[in-house]
Amino acid sequence: MKAMILAAGRGERMRPLTDHCPKPLLSVAGKPLIVWHLERLAAAGFREVVINHAYLGERIEAALQDGAAWGLRIRYSPEPPGALDTAGGIAQALPLLGDAPFLVLSADVYCEWDIALARHALSERAAAHLLLIANPPHHPDGDFYLQHGKVGADGTEGVDGVDGAQSVTFAGIAVYRPAVFAGVPRGKTQRLAPLLRDAMRTDYVSGECYTGPWMDVGTPQRLAELETFLRNGR
Repeated sequence: MKAMILAAGRGERMRPLTDHCPKPLLSVAGKPLIVWHLERLAAAGFREVVINHAYLGERIEAALQDGAAWGLRIRYSPEPPGALDTAGGIAQALPLLGDAPFLVLSADVYCEWDIALARHALSERAAAHLLLIANPPHHPDGDFYLQHGKVGADGTEGVDGVDGAQSVTFAGIAVYRPAVFAGVPRGKTQRLAPLLRDAMRTDYVSGECYTGPWMDVGTPQRLAELETFLRNGR
C-alpha cells in the first residue's frame, strides 16, 4: 500500500511562523511535523510515499529529498500557487498512487493511531475508510455521523435511517479507493468534504473512532501544546 501526505496548505493560521517556512517543516520536539509521519510510515512497513506541495514546495523537496533517510521512496506532486484543496490534490496525484487503495494523512495532524492497520481497514464493499475522533472543543458540531461502522453525512434520522448515530470529527487520516476521486479533473480545485458526502450517499463509507493522542496542529498555540506533550513524554 502507498501513502500520501497532504502538505500543500499555506498555513495562514500559523503565520508568522509560516511566512518563510512551509507548515509541514515547522519543528516540534526536535523534528519537522512531516517527519513524525515519515517515521511512523517507515516503522509500519510502508515504502512508497507521495507528498503534494504548493507553497514553498521546493523547501519540502530539499529537506526530505528522495526519502532514503527513512528507508522510504518519496515522490512529489507539485500544485499551482494556491494549491488545489484536498480532493483536488489527491486527484492530481492519482497517477503516482496507482490503482490500489492508498492511505492519506494530513501533514498538520499529529496522531498515534497504528498506521499498519491501514492495510486491512478497507472492506471489499467500502469506497473509503475514515479515522474519526470525538468532536474536539474547537469543532463541536463534527463532520459526519458514525453508526455500527458506517459513516453518514446526515444524522437527523441516523445512519441507515436508525436513530442514535454519533456525531464525529474526521481525523485527517483515511484509506481510499482511487475511484472516489476519479470524477475530479486533474488540475481542478476540489474540497474533500462534499466529495465524501456524495460518496456516503451513493457508496459504503466505513469508519472507526480513535481515542488515542490526536491533535490538529493548525495554530501556533496548538504547535506549542504538542511540543509540551511530546517533551513531557506524553
